[in-house]
Amino acid sequence: MNNNELATKQHYPILDGLRGLAAIIVVTFHLDEPFSISNLDKMVNHGYLAVDFFFLISGFVMGYAYDNRWSKMTVGSFFKRRIERLQPMVVLGMTLGAIGFYFTDSEIWPLIHTIPLWKMLLVMLIGYTILPVPLPLDIRGWQEMHPLNSVGWSLFFEYIAYILYAVWIRKFSHTT
Repeated sequence: MNNNELATKQHYPILDGLRGLAAIIVVTFHLDEPFSISNLDKMVNHGYLAVDFFFLISGFVMGYAYDNRWSKMTVGSFFKRRIERLQPMVVLGMTLGAIGFYFTDSEIWPLIHTIPLWKMLLVMLIGYTILPVPLPLDIRGWQEMHPLNSVGWSLFFEYIAYILYAVWIRKFSHTT
């Protein structure tokens, strides 16, 4: 079955716009965060709430797009579609994070210059799997799931949501 066989539902551009706006708010929040001294001078204060909004809309979109397709689709084909859509962003984010980490000359992150290249590359490869990096490999020292792409946690939980939806949540009653 190809993607065209499944693309039969009405599309709501407003939802794409709202998700895009939420994504822009989150990116702005993260880009501005290192330059802010306090919450008072942040360009987007509480921008992390846009992540919740993004996930809320995404949950609706997933249910709307896939709930009536399970008679024509397997769990495997669902996962294949989701991986094809999400995994390139995971790899891109980890790669850009590794490049940024390696070439950063910062007094804020003094650990950068003590990390061997092999260790950074290992953290990047683990990051490509979206699995959390073990604490002994936390090369930034911030106890993050993904030291080279700190926002990778949201993609990790997006995968968890896909798994829960495919094997359990989609079976919930659709009556109100």
